[in-house]
Amino acid sequence: MATTLAENTNDANKVRSQIEAPWHAAYPEARTTAASITRLELLKWFRAGKVPGRDFVLVDLRRTDHEGGTIRGSLNLPAQSLYPTIPALYSLVTAAKVSDVVWYCGSSRGRGTRAAGWLADYIVEQNNSTLKSLVLQGGIKGWAAAGEEYTQLMDEYEESAWNT
Repeated sequence: MATTLAENTNDANKVRSQIEAPWHAAYPEARTTAASITRLELLKWFRAGKVPGRDFVLVDLRRTDHEGGTIRGSLNLPAQSLYPTIPALYSLVTAAKVSDVVWYCGSSRGRGTRAAGWLADYIVEQNNSTLKSLVLQGGIKGWAAAGEEYTQLMDEYEESAWNT
């Protein structure tokens, strides 16, 4: 019969040390609180003819939960491997003269705010006053739940993934 880790030791500290720390514990906390953008404001950008990849960059931070679709034009950069790439992403975005980077994950309360903060920190360090790092309020779940005018702007949209 298999036994659990806790059954194999009476030392609670040993058990705690064997439990993995969250992925983001390896990186510094963001010092800057990034601004946010509402899904309505982002929808207005699309309606005004703004194009992701040209006028702004959308970053989907989901990794294993990247199901059900993504907002049209998004790059998928999983949060778990993002931090070391911030300088390269910054270089690409500034070279392209993009003024806004919009981050989202499932709810944009964890990975989204963390990533937006990391880029916001880097923007401050570079003394850049034109680039904005924004977190999408409500994340992809809020976007998908907001109705057809939003889901029409999703690539690979699968309604069944959002009805759980």
